[in-house]
Amino acid sequence: MIEKTIIKLKKLIKKNNLDGYVIPKNDAYFSEYAKPDRLKSISNFSGSAGYAIIFQKKNYLFVDPRYTLQADIESGKIFNIIEIPKFSPKDIFDNSKKKLIIGFDPQVFTSFSIKRNFGKKFNLVPIKQNLVDKIIKTKNTKFVNSFYQLNKKITGESVKSKIERLFEILKKEKINNIFISAPENVAWLLNLRGRDNPNSPIPNCKLILSKNRKAYFFSCPKKITKIKKNRELQNLEFSKYSDFEKIIKKLNGKNFCIDKMTCSVANENIIKKNFKIKSENDPIYYLKSIKNK
Repeated sequence: MIEKTIIKLKKLIKKNNLDGYVIPKNDAYFSEYAKPDRLKSISNFSGSAGYAIIFQKKNYLFVDPRYTLQADIESGKIFNIIEIPKFSPKDIFDNSKKKLIIGFDPQVFTSFSIKRNFGKKFNLVPIKQNLVDKIIKTKNTKFVNSFYQLNKKITGESVKSKIERLFEILKKEKINNIFISAPENVAWLLNLRGRDNPNSPIPNCKLILSKNRKAYFFSCPKKITKIKKNRELQNLEFSKYSDFEKIIKKLNGKNFCIDKMTCSVANENIIKKNFKIKSENDPIYYLKSIKNK
């Protein structure tokens, strides 16, 4: 089954005039609990971290030391197992005379991860539609777990208070807008929870806050039915991911703060077309690190 899938993928790689294609473990929310789990679909590897690069003649699976034995058992017949950070693609293809053209999905990579793993040795080409999704159709589940909000008595601080503290930092740093792409940071800011992770109540969502206090919330529309009625969240504009660029274009100000660990290449490029990236560090990591009473 895996062999047939890889053959189909290699045909698409050739059709797109690529030398190879890279598939990470994470999804667009940069969680180890990826939905869909494209890496497992293409390699049978079930670990929580890693990525594969498929070429016409060879297949490589990059995993950290926790998973080298597991990866060899699950994927060793089809893939060359490479231990990271001991080796990276830069090391494996160090003697390559040609600058290899590697395709990637810009929704599931950050600029930071691209630079760290590939440097300047490769020509990385963004492919809008994920090639694995073209081969493997994901099943749509009818049942959707809705987001829910925690009471101030549990969180210790209201949403309004948290947002004001965040804006104080942005004002001090002279930052006009912020894109909060890490779901756990949106969860903290809005006292929001969900069931998108098997071991912690993560709500898969993203948020833009603008200098004029406008808030744009991005998520699956089916998950927001309960929270839309909540008084604390009435100022949120619930948006589709497809409207991201349209919303960015109508914002005011000169600059943006993003999170280099979870802002995708696709979203970063849209923001860069209209604004200057002033900071790549989401202040919420600092704010939530200090517990309240």
